[in-house]
This record gives sequence, structure tokens and C-alpha cells, in this order.
Amino acid sequence: MSTNIGILAVDKKLIMIQDEVRKFFEWDMKSDLDSALEMLSFVEGYPIDIWKRPQRLVTLANLRRRLVLRDTRIAVLGAAVEESEVISILDSSTLLVAADGAVGVLSSLSESISERAWARLVCIVSDADGGEGTIEAVKRGIPVILHAHGDNFESWKTLLDTASRNSFPPRLVLTHQTPGEINGMYNPGGFTDGDRAICFLLALGVPIEKISLLGTRTDIVGKWSGVTKPAEKIIKLEWMAKVLDIIGIEY
Repeated sequence: MSTNIGILAVDKKLIMIQDEVRKFFEWDMKSDLDSALEMLSFVEGYPIDIWKRPQRLVTLANLRRRLVLRDTRIAVLGAAVEESEVISILDSSTLLVAADGAVGVLSSLSESISERAWARLVCIVSDADGGEGTIEAVKRGIPVILHAHGDNFESWKTLLDTASRNSFPPRLVLTHQTPGEINGMYNPGGFTDGDRAICFLLALGVPIEKISLLGTRTDIVGKWSGVTKPAEKIIKLEWMAKVLDIIGIEY
């Protein structure tokens, strides 16, 4: 199968800002690269057919078919999303993409509404620290756009172990945050799960005018944020704001 089904960042600035982030936090790019290559090796080492490289290309094509080729809007769920925001869009044909732990909002809804919302969820964009919400999505077999960075080795290994024990493991697309090309992985740009979700959709081919943001806040740590240090998280959200400004999307 051709590898030309891949995705590329829509703006080089979305890749370049990753270098700025590493410099600011004094993070080593080697750690990002090591995590990415190890994730790739781990995933392809599992005896799970849908995790093999050809099937990950099929997953990407399926996502493009559902998110790009159909005339529908897409709401990206961010860490500060409220139940009322999700409920308000369920009467439309809007599809959902969740930034990691933000998917937990779906299980907080009443049972009947919750199942309607889960049925709209196309995928989650995750660096594997989203907690119970992310685990629930994995157990439901929701496709995961799984991201590797320098300090999430143990998180993604744990998530993959959980996913591998499912009767129906979720489909995967693998992403990284290094400037070089890694066959079998993609760098759509961005930094946090929230802005990377938007970068991923744009790189997939979704027009920006079809994307709306629910619960994307750069001034507070949302209640669906993963385990983190609050002070550091606020700084990370400032970087997310810079990414969103590059994209030129309202939030």
C-alpha cells in the first residue's frame, strides 16, 4: 500500500514552534525522538493486525473519509468543555474529536445522552495522560491519535498495554514532535493535545471553517486536563495560544 496517504502540517510554523517550546522548557529533542522511535517499535511489535503499518494507513484513510469527505462540522472537545456545550450540539450532525482527557465529559452525561455523544466521537488525540476518560475511550475501541514526546514513555506504554488487552483494540495513528521524517508516524504540528487535535484535522484536509472548539481555554486549567503541575500547565496553555494564533482559529 502506498505511503502517500500521510499528512503534513499546513504551516511550517506549526513545526518550528516545537523547537521554541523545547528551548523554553530546556527539553532535549533526543528524548522526543527516542520516545517516538520506541513507540513505533512497540506498536509494530504487538501481534495486532490493525496496529500494523498498512492498517494504520487504512485508519488514516477512514478518518479522512469520515471527517473530510462528508459534509459535516467537527467540534474539538478541549479540557474545559462543559456538559451543556456537548448537549447543545447533539441535535445537529456535528462530529466530535476529543483532546485526550476531555473525552471524560461524555461519560459525565446522563446515560441516554452519553451514548448519543459517544456515537459521534470519531477519535481522540492523546499523549496518554488523560486518565479515566481516555481509558474509557480505549476500552470502547475509539481510534487514538497517539502522541510521543520525551516525558511520556511510561504513559503511552501503559495505554498500549491496556489497549492490547481489549477484545477489540482501538485503531491507531502515531504522531511525534520532531522536525525530521519518521516513516509510520506523522507530525501535524502543535504542542498540547488540544491544539494538536486542530493541527491534525487541518493536516488531514478538514477546512478550518468546519471546525469549532468547545472548552478550549488558554487562561485556566480545565477540569478534564491530565495529571500535571498547575503552574506549568498555565505556561503550556500560553504556548497553545501561540499555536492557535498561527492557525488563525477562533476560540
